[in-house]
Amino acid sequence: MYIGSGPVSAHERKDNMKIIRIEEMVQLVNPSPGKNHRLDLVTPEQRARELGGFLSIIPAGGEVPYHFHEKRESLLLIIKGEAVEIVEGEEHPVKTGDVLYIPAVEKHQIVNRSDEDLRYLEFFTPLQDDFIKVE
Repeated sequence: MYIGSGPVSAHERKDNMKIIRIEEMVQLVNPSPGKNHRLDLVTPEQRARELGGFLSIIPAGGEVPYHFHEKRESLLLIIKGEAVEIVEGEEHPVKTGDVLYIPAVEKHQIVNRSDEDLRYLEFFTPLQDDFIKVE
């Protein structure tokens, strides 16, 4: 079992269970101030087969482009801040503590209209990149 943050190779431990400390993710310094940042947390390097996960930091005024995934289903846990999740053109306010389920093929976007960083954890399956931007 691995407890804490930071990369640790599978060769450094006998198992790959990982605990993600929300407090650490909230306090993590954005290495790209004023820009979106993504920190991969659950990856194939940790022997993940079908599940991926990451921390996303969206600065004040930032957004993720309007997009969809052909196969990916996602759960987002808002761990700090507030934003608007736009789903199929409809706006939904979200804030710390909210959990969002986004099914495959649903067009969506998260927009941070606040004055502070938005932070969320996203876990998704299947483990493939099928981000399709909607123009």
